[in-house]
Amino acid sequence: MISFDRFTLDNGLTVIVHPDQSTPMAVVNVMYNVGARDENPEKTGFAHLFEHLMFGGSINIPEYDEPLQMAGGENNAYTTNDLTNYFLQLPVQNLETAFWLESDRMLSLAFSEKSLEVQRKVVCEEFKEHYINKPYGDVWHKMRELAYTTHPYRWMTIGKELKHVEDASLQDVKDFFFKHYTPSNAILAVAGPVTVPQVKTLAEKWFGPIPAGKKYERTLPREPRQTEDRSRDVQANVPLDALYKTWHMPARLEDGYYAADLITEIMGAGGSSRLFQSLVKEQQLFSNIECYHFGSVERGLMTVEGKLVKGVSMEKAEAAVEAEIEKLLNNGVTEAELQKAKNKTESVVAFEDMSLMNRANNLAFYELLGDAALMNTELAKFQTVTVDGLLSEAREIFRKGNCNTLRYFAAN
Repeated sequence: MISFDRFTLDNGLTVIVHPDQSTPMAVVNVMYNVGARDENPEKTGFAHLFEHLMFGGSINIPEYDEPLQMAGGENNAYTTNDLTNYFLQLPVQNLETAFWLESDRMLSLAFSEKSLEVQRKVVCEEFKEHYINKPYGDVWHKMRELAYTTHPYRWMTIGKELKHVEDASLQDVKDFFFKHYTPSNAILAVAGPVTVPQVKTLAEKWFGPIPAGKKYERTLPREPRQTEDRSRDVQANVPLDALYKTWHMPARLEDGYYAADLITEIMGAGGSSRLFQSLVKEQQLFSNIECYHFGSVERGLMTVEGKLVKGVSMEKAEAAVEAEIEKLLNNGVTEAELQKAKNKTESVVAFEDMSLMNRANNLAFYELLGDAALMNTELAKFQTVTVDGLLSEAREIFRKGNCNTLRYFAAN
Protein backbone atom coordinates (compact mmCIF):
# COMPACT_ATOMS: atom_id res chain seq x y z
CA MET A 1 0.00 0.00 0.00
CA ILE A 2 1.56 3.30 -1.10
CA SER A 3 0.57 6.06 1.33
CA PHE A 4 0.24 9.67 0.16
CA ASP A 5 -1.45 12.99 0.88
CA ARG A 6 -2.91 15.36 -1.67
CA PHE A 7 -3.69 19.07 -1.69
CA THR A 8 -4.38 21.68 -4.36
CA LEU A 9 -3.02 25.21 -4.53
CA ASP A 10 -5.31 28.15 -5.32
CA ASN A 11 -3.91 28.28 -8.86
CA GLY A 12 -5.01 24.69 -9.52
CA LEU A 13 -1.69 22.88 -9.07
CA THR A 14 -2.28 19.41 -7.61
CA VAL A 15 0.39 18.31 -5.13
CA ILE A 16 0.94 14.70 -4.05
CA VAL A 17 3.19 14.00 -1.04
CA HIS A 18 4.61 10.53 -0.42
CA PRO A 19 6.71 10.41 2.78
CA ASP A 20 9.45 7.76 2.95
CA GLN A 21 11.94 8.06 5.77
CA SER A 22 14.13 5.17 4.57
CA THR A 23 16.18 7.27 2.16
CA PRO A 24 18.21 10.50 2.37
CA MET A 25 17.10 11.44 -1.16
CA ALA A 26 14.00 13.29 -2.28
CA VAL A 27 12.26 13.01 -5.64
CA VAL A 28 10.38 15.88 -7.27
CA ASN A 29 8.21 14.90 -10.23
CA VAL A 30 6.27 17.38 -12.36
CA MET A 31 3.80 15.80 -14.77
CA TYR A 32 2.07 17.98 -17.35
CA ASN A 33 -1.20 16.74 -18.79
CA VAL A 34 -0.06 17.31 -22.37
CA GLY A 35 1.27 14.90 -24.96
CA ALA A 36 1.44 14.47 -28.70
CA ARG A 37 -2.35 13.83 -28.79
CA ASP A 38 -2.91 17.50 -27.86
CA GLU A 39 -1.08 18.92 -30.87
CA ASN A 40 -2.47 20.61 -33.94
CA PRO A 41 -2.28 18.01 -36.78
CA GLU A 42 -0.47 20.64 -38.86
CA LYS A 43 2.03 21.40 -36.06
CA THR A 44 3.10 18.10 -34.52
CA GLY A 45 6.16 17.25 -32.44
CA PHE A 46 5.65 20.26 -30.13
CA ALA A 47 5.20 18.29 -26.87
CA HIS A 48 8.49 16.52 -27.52
CA LEU A 49 10.19 19.77 -28.59
CA PHE A 50 9.15 21.21 -25.21
CA GLU A 51 10.79 18.36 -23.37
CA HIS A 52 14.02 19.81 -24.80
CA LEU A 53 13.10 23.49 -24.51
CA MET A 54 12.31 23.13 -20.80
CA PHE A 55 16.03 22.50 -20.21
CA GLY A 56 17.04 25.52 -22.27
CA GLY A 57 16.75 28.10 -19.50
CA SER A 58 13.85 29.89 -17.82
CA ILE A 59 13.17 33.51 -16.86
CA ASN A 60 15.47 33.67 -13.82
CA ILE A 61 17.65 30.59 -14.38
CA PRO A 62 19.70 30.60 -17.60
CA GLU A 63 21.12 27.08 -16.99
CA TYR A 64 18.81 24.45 -15.50
CA ASP A 65 21.40 21.70 -14.97
CA GLU A 66 24.13 23.70 -13.26
CA PRO A 67 22.41 24.58 -9.96
CA LEU A 68 20.88 21.09 -9.78
CA GLN A 69 24.28 19.44 -10.13
CA MET A 70 25.72 21.79 -7.48
CA ALA A 71 22.94 20.59 -5.17
CA GLY A 72 23.92 16.95 -5.79
CA GLY A 73 20.93 16.23 -8.01
CA GLU A 74 20.19 14.52 -11.32
CA ASN A 75 17.22 14.85 -13.64
CA ASN A 76 15.54 13.59 -16.75
CA ALA A 77 12.28 13.82 -18.69
CA TYR A 78 10.15 11.94 -21.20
CA THR A 79 7.22 12.67 -23.49
CA THR A 80 4.53 10.27 -24.67
CA ASN A 81 1.38 10.65 -26.75
CA ASP A 82 -0.46 11.23 -23.46
CA LEU A 83 1.76 13.26 -21.12
CA THR A 84 5.07 15.00 -20.45
CA ASN A 85 7.03 14.19 -17.31
CA TYR A 86 10.02 15.91 -15.66
CA PHE A 87 11.68 14.29 -12.67
CA LEU A 88 14.68 14.88 -10.49
CA GLN A 89 16.33 13.40 -7.43
CA LEU A 90 18.54 15.22 -4.92
CA PRO A 91 19.56 15.11 -1.24
CA VAL A 92 16.53 16.12 0.83
CA GLN A 93 18.40 19.00 2.52
CA ASN A 94 18.54 20.67 -0.92
CA LEU A 95 14.84 20.12 -1.64
CA GLU A 96 14.13 23.82 -2.02
CA THR A 97 16.52 24.00 -4.99
CA ALA A 98 14.20 21.61 -6.85
CA PHE A 99 11.14 23.77 -6.08
CA TRP A 100 13.00 26.88 -7.28
CA LEU A 101 14.09 25.21 -10.55
CA GLU A 102 10.76 23.58 -11.42
CA SER A 103 8.62 26.58 -10.50
CA ASP A 104 10.72 28.94 -12.60
CA ARG A 105 10.29 26.95 -15.77
CA MET A 106 6.57 26.58 -15.08
CA LEU A 107 6.37 30.35 -14.61
CA SER A 108 7.91 30.92 -18.01
CA LEU A 109 10.67 29.73 -20.25
CA ALA A 110 13.28 32.19 -21.47
CA PHE A 111 11.85 32.21 -24.97
CA SER A 112 14.46 33.22 -27.52
CA GLU A 113 15.18 32.50 -31.16
CA LYS A 114 18.58 31.16 -30.10
CA SER A 115 17.19 28.63 -27.60
CA LEU A 116 14.52 27.52 -30.09
CA GLU A 117 17.13 27.11 -32.82
CA VAL A 118 19.44 25.03 -30.60
CA GLN A 119 16.67 22.67 -29.43
CA ARG A 120 15.05 22.49 -32.87
CA LYS A 121 18.38 21.29 -34.24
CA VAL A 122 18.65 18.64 -31.51
CA VAL A 123 15.14 17.36 -32.19
CA CYS A 124 15.64 17.35 -35.99
CA GLU A 125 18.86 15.35 -35.59
CA GLU A 126 17.04 12.92 -33.29
CA PHE A 127 14.28 12.57 -35.90
CA LYS A 128 16.79 11.79 -38.66
CA GLU A 129 18.92 9.46 -36.55
CA HIS A 130 16.15 7.36 -34.99
CA TYR A 131 13.27 7.55 -37.47
CA ILE A 132 14.69 8.21 -40.94
CA ASN A 133 18.19 6.70 -41.11
CA LYS A 134 17.77 3.80 -38.67
CA PRO A 135 16.61 0.41 -40.02
CA TYR A 136 12.89 -0.09 -39.18
CA GLY A 137 12.90 3.47 -37.73
CA ASP A 138 9.76 4.52 -39.62
CA VAL A 139 7.72 1.44 -38.65
CA TRP A 140 5.57 3.27 -36.09
CA HIS A 141 5.04 6.28 -38.35
CA LYS A 142 3.62 3.92 -40.94
CA MET A 143 1.72 1.73 -38.46
CA ARG A 144 0.03 4.62 -36.66
CA GLU A 145 -1.09 6.09 -39.99
CA LEU A 146 -2.47 2.69 -40.95
CA ALA A 147 -4.21 1.92 -37.64
CA TYR A 148 -5.69 5.36 -36.86
CA THR A 149 -7.77 7.40 -39.27
CA THR A 150 -9.09 10.06 -36.89
CA HIS A 151 -7.57 10.06 -33.40
CA PRO A 152 -4.31 12.03 -32.85
CA TYR A 153 -2.55 8.80 -31.89
CA ARG A 154 -2.06 8.63 -35.65
CA TRP A 155 1.26 10.44 -35.29
CA MET A 156 4.25 9.67 -33.12
CA THR A 157 5.55 11.75 -30.22
CA ILE A 158 8.52 12.94 -32.32
CA GLY A 159 5.99 14.41 -34.77
CA LYS A 160 4.27 13.48 -38.01
CA GLU A 161 6.97 14.98 -40.18
CA LEU A 162 10.27 16.77 -39.71
CA LYS A 163 8.95 19.91 -41.40
CA HIS A 164 6.56 20.68 -38.53
CA VAL A 165 9.42 21.20 -36.06
CA GLU A 166 11.63 22.85 -38.69
CA ASP A 167 8.91 25.43 -39.36
CA ALA A 168 7.92 26.05 -35.71
CA SER A 169 7.97 29.79 -35.01
CA LEU A 170 8.71 31.40 -31.66
CA GLN A 171 5.05 32.48 -31.47
CA ASP A 172 3.86 28.90 -32.13
CA VAL A 173 6.06 27.71 -29.29
CA LYS A 174 4.88 30.44 -26.87
CA ASP A 175 1.22 29.71 -27.65
CA PHE A 176 1.72 26.00 -26.96
CA PHE A 177 3.53 26.71 -23.69
CA PHE A 178 0.96 29.09 -22.21
CA LYS A 179 -1.88 26.78 -23.25
CA HIS A 180 -0.50 23.61 -21.62
CA TYR A 181 2.32 24.28 -19.12
CA THR A 182 0.20 25.86 -16.43
CA PRO A 183 -0.40 24.98 -12.75
CA SER A 184 -3.94 23.85 -13.47
CA ASN A 185 -2.61 21.38 -16.05
CA ALA A 186 0.14 19.94 -13.87
CA ILE A 187 0.70 17.51 -11.00
CA LEU A 188 3.61 17.90 -8.60
CA ALA A 189 4.61 14.72 -6.76
CA VAL A 190 7.18 14.94 -3.95
CA ALA A 191 8.57 11.77 -2.34
CA GLY A 192 11.21 11.04 0.25
CA PRO A 193 11.94 11.99 3.89
CA VAL A 194 9.53 14.94 3.76
CA THR A 195 6.42 16.05 5.65
CA VAL A 196 3.17 17.40 4.27
CA PRO A 197 3.52 20.80 6.07
CA GLN A 198 7.07 21.17 4.70
CA VAL A 199 5.98 20.43 1.12
CA LYS A 200 2.92 22.68 1.48
CA THR A 201 5.10 25.59 2.63
CA LEU A 202 7.54 25.12 -0.27
CA ALA A 203 4.77 24.62 -2.84
CA GLU A 204 2.94 27.77 -1.77
CA LYS A 205 6.17 29.79 -1.68
CA TRP A 206 7.46 28.75 -5.11
CA PHE A 207 4.45 27.61 -7.15
CA GLY A 208 1.65 29.57 -5.46
CA PRO A 209 2.39 32.92 -7.19
CA ILE A 210 2.33 31.41 -10.72
CA PRO A 211 -0.83 32.51 -12.62
CA ALA A 212 -3.27 29.60 -12.99
CA GLY A 213 -3.70 30.04 -16.74
CA LYS A 214 -6.80 28.87 -18.55
CA LYS A 215 -7.72 25.29 -17.69
CA TYR A 216 -7.13 23.15 -20.76
CA GLU A 217 -10.18 21.07 -21.66
CA ARG A 218 -9.35 18.11 -23.87
CA THR A 219 -11.83 17.35 -26.65
CA LEU A 220 -10.30 14.83 -29.00
CA PRO A 221 -11.99 13.13 -31.95
CA ARG A 222 -12.93 9.53 -31.17
CA GLU A 223 -11.44 6.84 -33.39
CA PRO A 224 -14.29 4.99 -35.14
CA ARG A 225 -14.54 1.24 -34.57
CA GLN A 226 -12.40 -0.48 -37.19
CA THR A 227 -14.42 -2.88 -39.30
CA GLU A 228 -12.00 -3.83 -42.11
CA ASP A 229 -8.51 -5.26 -41.85
CA ARG A 230 -5.82 -2.99 -43.31
CA SER A 231 -2.35 -3.86 -44.55
CA ARG A 232 0.67 -2.28 -46.16
CA ASP A 233 3.82 -3.76 -47.68
CA VAL A 234 7.08 -1.83 -47.48
CA GLN A 235 10.48 -2.48 -49.02
CA ALA A 236 13.44 -0.93 -47.24
CA ASN A 237 17.15 -1.24 -46.63
CA VAL A 238 16.86 -3.47 -43.55
CA PRO A 239 18.73 -6.67 -42.62
CA LEU A 240 15.70 -8.97 -42.18
CA ASP A 241 12.07 -9.16 -43.23
CA ALA A 242 9.81 -8.14 -40.35
CA LEU A 243 6.11 -8.50 -39.56
CA TYR A 244 4.06 -6.07 -37.46
CA LYS A 245 0.41 -6.63 -36.61
CA THR A 246 -1.73 -4.41 -34.38
CA TRP A 247 -5.27 -4.54 -33.03
CA HIS A 248 -7.22 -1.78 -31.26
CA MET A 249 -7.55 -2.55 -27.55
CA PRO A 250 -9.26 -1.01 -24.49
CA ALA A 251 -8.19 2.31 -22.99
CA ARG A 252 -6.22 2.51 -19.74
CA LEU A 253 -9.28 2.81 -17.47
CA GLU A 254 -11.61 0.45 -19.34
CA ASP A 255 -12.40 -2.92 -17.78
CA GLY A 256 -10.97 -4.92 -20.66
CA TYR A 257 -7.53 -3.33 -20.26
CA TYR A 258 -6.42 -5.76 -17.55
CA ALA A 259 -7.36 -8.84 -19.57
CA ALA A 260 -5.66 -7.31 -22.62
CA ASP A 261 -2.47 -6.72 -20.64
CA LEU A 262 -2.45 -10.36 -19.48
CA ILE A 263 -3.01 -11.53 -23.09
CA THR A 264 0.24 -9.80 -24.13
CA GLU A 265 2.02 -11.45 -21.21
CA ILE A 266 0.82 -14.95 -22.17
CA MET A 267 1.25 -14.55 -25.93
CA GLY A 268 4.54 -12.75 -26.24
CA ALA A 269 6.37 -11.55 -23.14
CA GLY A 270 9.65 -13.41 -22.91
CA GLY A 271 11.08 -16.81 -23.76
CA SER A 272 8.32 -18.87 -22.12
CA SER A 273 5.50 -17.12 -24.02
CA ARG A 274 3.35 -18.94 -26.57
CA LEU A 275 4.61 -17.08 -29.66
CA PHE A 276 8.27 -17.44 -28.72
CA GLN A 277 8.00 -21.12 -27.83
CA SER A 278 6.09 -22.04 -30.99
CA LEU A 279 7.46 -19.71 -33.66
CA VAL A 280 11.06 -19.14 -32.54
CA LYS A 281 12.03 -22.35 -30.71
CA GLU A 282 9.88 -25.04 -32.32
CA GLN A 283 9.12 -23.88 -35.88
CA GLN A 284 12.16 -21.56 -36.20
CA LEU A 285 10.26 -19.10 -38.38
CA PHE A 286 11.22 -15.96 -36.43
CA SER A 287 14.55 -14.97 -34.89
CA ASN A 288 12.56 -13.10 -32.24
CA ILE A 289 8.90 -12.24 -31.66
CA GLU A 290 6.97 -10.40 -28.95
CA CYS A 291 3.50 -9.21 -28.09
CA TYR A 292 3.06 -5.95 -26.19
CA HIS A 293 1.07 -2.72 -25.89
CA PHE A 294 1.88 0.87 -24.93
CA GLY A 295 -0.39 1.38 -21.91
CA SER A 296 -2.06 4.27 -23.76
CA VAL A 297 -4.53 6.40 -21.80
CA GLU A 298 -7.05 6.23 -24.67
CA ARG A 299 -7.75 3.21 -26.87
CA GLY A 300 -4.34 1.85 -27.81
CA LEU A 301 -2.80 -0.88 -29.93
CA MET A 302 -1.92 -4.45 -29.05
CA THR A 303 1.09 -5.43 -31.13
CA VAL A 304 2.76 -8.56 -32.39
CA GLU A 305 6.18 -7.82 -33.85
CA GLY A 306 8.77 -10.25 -35.15
CA LYS A 307 11.88 -10.51 -37.35
CA LEU A 308 11.76 -13.43 -39.75
CA VAL A 309 14.53 -16.01 -40.08
CA LYS A 310 16.31 -15.48 -43.41
CA GLY A 311 14.73 -17.60 -46.12
CA VAL A 312 11.32 -17.93 -44.43
CA SER A 313 8.49 -16.52 -46.56
CA MET A 314 6.29 -13.74 -45.20
CA GLU A 315 3.17 -15.79 -46.04
CA LYS A 316 4.34 -18.74 -43.97
CA ALA A 317 5.39 -16.55 -41.03
CA GLU A 318 2.16 -14.57 -40.99
CA ALA A 319 0.03 -17.72 -41.28
CA ALA A 320 1.87 -19.16 -38.26
CA VAL A 321 1.14 -16.04 -36.17
CA GLU A 322 -2.53 -16.22 -37.15
CA ALA A 323 -2.63 -19.92 -36.27
CA GLU A 324 -1.37 -19.13 -32.74
CA ILE A 325 -4.05 -16.46 -32.35
CA GLU A 326 -6.71 -18.92 -33.60
CA LYS A 327 -5.49 -21.44 -31.03
CA LEU A 328 -6.01 -18.82 -28.31
CA LEU A 329 -9.50 -17.93 -29.61
CA ASN A 330 -10.59 -21.57 -29.94
CA ASN A 331 -9.08 -23.03 -26.76
CA GLY A 332 -8.50 -20.06 -24.45
CA VAL A 333 -5.83 -20.26 -21.76
CA THR A 334 -5.39 -22.58 -18.79
CA GLU A 335 -5.79 -21.51 -15.17
CA ALA A 336 -2.07 -22.18 -14.69
CA GLU A 337 -1.10 -19.89 -17.62
CA LEU A 338 -3.34 -17.12 -16.35
CA GLN A 339 -2.01 -17.42 -12.80
CA LYS A 340 1.58 -17.34 -14.04
CA ALA A 341 0.84 -14.13 -15.97
CA LYS A 342 -0.79 -12.57 -12.89
CA ASN A 343 2.18 -13.56 -10.71
CA LYS A 344 4.62 -12.04 -13.19
CA THR A 345 2.60 -8.81 -13.32
CA GLU A 346 2.54 -8.67 -9.53
CA SER A 347 6.31 -9.14 -9.26
CA VAL A 348 6.96 -6.45 -11.91
CA VAL A 349 4.77 -3.98 -10.00
CA ALA A 350 6.42 -4.86 -6.68
CA PHE A 351 9.88 -4.45 -8.20
CA GLU A 352 8.92 -1.10 -9.76
CA ASP A 353 7.56 0.18 -6.46
CA MET A 354 10.89 -0.41 -4.75
CA SER A 355 12.21 2.70 -6.51
CA LEU A 356 11.25 6.03 -4.97
CA MET A 357 11.47 7.63 -8.42
CA ASN A 358 8.96 5.14 -9.83
CA ARG A 359 6.56 5.64 -6.92
CA ALA A 360 6.54 9.42 -7.43
CA ASN A 361 6.07 8.98 -11.18
CA ASN A 362 3.24 6.46 -10.73
CA LEU A 363 1.40 8.57 -8.15
CA ALA A 364 1.48 11.51 -10.58
CA PHE A 365 0.35 9.27 -13.46
CA TYR A 366 -2.61 7.79 -11.58
CA GLU A 367 -3.59 11.27 -10.44
CA LEU A 368 -3.54 12.30 -14.10
CA LEU A 369 -5.82 9.33 -14.82
CA GLY A 370 -8.20 10.62 -12.17
CA ASP A 371 -7.01 9.54 -8.72
CA ALA A 372 -3.57 8.68 -7.31
CA ALA A 373 -5.29 6.05 -5.11
CA LEU A 374 -5.80 3.90 -8.24
CA MET A 375 -2.16 2.92 -7.77
CA ASN A 376 -3.21 0.81 -4.79
CA THR A 377 -6.10 -0.97 -6.54
CA GLU A 378 -4.46 -1.92 -9.84
CA LEU A 379 -3.25 -5.37 -8.81
CA ALA A 380 -6.67 -6.34 -7.49
CA LYS A 381 -8.10 -5.61 -10.96
CA PHE A 382 -5.63 -7.99 -12.57
CA GLN A 383 -6.55 -10.65 -10.01
CA THR A 384 -10.25 -10.46 -10.97
CA VAL A 385 -9.56 -11.47 -14.59
CA THR A 386 -10.90 -14.98 -15.22
CA VAL A 387 -10.09 -17.51 -17.93
CA ASP A 388 -13.52 -16.82 -19.50
CA GLY A 389 -13.09 -13.06 -19.21
CA LEU A 390 -9.70 -13.21 -20.90
CA LEU A 391 -11.08 -15.32 -23.76
CA SER A 392 -13.99 -12.93 -24.23
CA GLU A 393 -11.59 -9.96 -24.43
CA ALA A 394 -9.28 -11.84 -26.82
CA ARG A 395 -12.24 -12.49 -29.15
CA GLU A 396 -13.11 -8.78 -29.15
CA ILE A 397 -9.52 -7.64 -29.79
CA PHE A 398 -8.58 -10.27 -32.39
CA ARG A 399 -11.91 -10.03 -34.21
CA LYS A 400 -12.02 -9.90 -37.99
CA GLY A 401 -11.78 -6.33 -39.22
CA ASN A 402 -9.72 -5.02 -36.27
CA CYS A 403 -6.25 -5.91 -37.58
CA ASN A 404 -3.56 -3.74 -39.17
CA THR A 405 -0.61 -5.47 -40.80
CA LEU A 406 2.69 -3.97 -41.87
CA ARG A 407 4.95 -6.30 -43.83
CA TYR A 408 8.50 -5.03 -43.96
CA PHE A 409 10.62 -6.59 -46.73
CA ALA A 410 14.40 -6.36 -46.88
CA ALA A 411 15.31 -4.91 -50.28
CA ASN A 412 18.03 -7.18 -51.63
